[in-house]
Amino acid sequence: MLAHNRFIMASAGLRLVLLLLLLSVSLYQAAAKPSGSRGGQGSRKRLLLISFDGFRWDYDQDVDTPNLDQLVRDGVKAKYITPPMLTMTSPSHFTTITGRWVEDHEVVHNMMFNTQTNQKVPHKETLRRSEWWDNGVLPLWITAQNQGLKTASFYYPGGGANYSGQAVNRAVVEESGHPDDNETEWRQNIDTVLSWFSEEDFDLVTLYYGEPDNVGHARGPDHPDRKAIIRQIDRTVGYLRDSIRRRGLEAHLNVIITSDHGMTTVKKRPLVDEIVLNKYLNLLKLASFEILDYGGFGILTPRPGREQEVLEALAKAPNLTVYSKEDMPESFHLARSRRMPPVVVVADLGFNLNSRFIVYVNKGDHGFHNGEMDMKMIFRAFGPDFKKNFLSEPFDSVHIYPLMCRLLDIRAEPNNGSLEQTSDMLIHTHDGGARMSATMVTTFVFVAICTLIL
Repeated sequence: MLAHNRFIMASAGLRLVLLLLLLSVSLYQAAAKPSGSRGGQGSRKRLLLISFDGFRWDYDQDVDTPNLDQLVRDGVKAKYITPPMLTMTSPSHFTTITGRWVEDHEVVHNMMFNTQTNQKVPHKETLRRSEWWDNGVLPLWITAQNQGLKTASFYYPGGGANYSGQAVNRAVVEESGHPDDNETEWRQNIDTVLSWFSEEDFDLVTLYYGEPDNVGHARGPDHPDRKAIIRQIDRTVGYLRDSIRRRGLEAHLNVIITSDHGMTTVKKRPLVDEIVLNKYLNLLKLASFEILDYGGFGILTPRPGREQEVLEALAKAPNLTVYSKEDMPESFHLARSRRMPPVVVVADLGFNLNSRFIVYVNKGDHGFHNGEMDMKMIFRAFGPDFKKNFLSEPFDSVHIYPLMCRLLDIRAEPNNGSLEQTSDMLIHTHDGGARMSATMVTTFVFVAICTLIL
């Protein structure tokens, strides 16, 4: 009789353990599953990513910027972040939105080019050219859409392309010649994208501004006009925050403000000798393709059998470093690119590359080594998931992608970033409580089983 009672108790205990085990598994699965499915407005968070092209990491330090200063108190600031190598608009923006190095996503220049035909397409004309952007790596817009979210791009590079036949739910593409510095239009653009959140239920929107890049090129980073455009950006940030409050989005909208690269002063005659590469090698004779009159970064394809001759000739040129693609530093993350030509030239900071004669008129530029402080850029973030008054250590821009995936609570595509680099700036992880509950139940089940066995 005693043995029978023990058997009944053991059976009941085993059933309880199995029930708890099933509960544990269910809780774990619920915690692990991203909540990309569409729910009520109050049940999920939205994300606005804003990029100010060419906003160097220290541009707000010599200008009165009360709204950006308030963001430091109300949100997160990184000391600076490092763009990928290349420090150019299209490659860097696509690294942010894919979390992949340039050699993986293959947007290897602002210009779309073909080394076989010598085709060269200017930056703004590439923005709708899917063949330049669609190289097998999915940007965040498409990844989010595939998990049930609704996404949009306003002027953001890459937003106007198709990816394996998929388009961003809504894309506004900047036209060539469109002015970038109209403050009234800037506010209208904010009104537009915030209405997409509040009235049309969008989950992710990316918004791009072409300043302070343009004024940095035209006037130089130390010019008063650059300081004026930073004050305009600051007013725009204030307008953004007021608009978020007016629309009742404060509890639902996370905002990241960043950039793509910095800017440096171009060293020009009569103070220094500018680089003219044709002084050191006959480009017509030795090269079959080149993009050299484009800031601090150049690429070229030597004629068959002439690569070593080209490398040796350029090694004698001052104020630059020349690399064969195979010998580039691994930290560049460019060598595996199928598109990158065999020879890469990186000018010293502030020296522009000229091919046959001096044609460059810019007072400021980028495209230089991403380790240079003048190439570093800003990062600010605020919203319900971000800590307040938090200063982050520097990190690479490639790590923004997994952060955005966490904020949207979606599964990331394979990427080169790490959430560990940014998780400290979050108040909590979305699944932390559920995972803790699952862990506690699993522990309880384990203890119960051990008790029954003993």
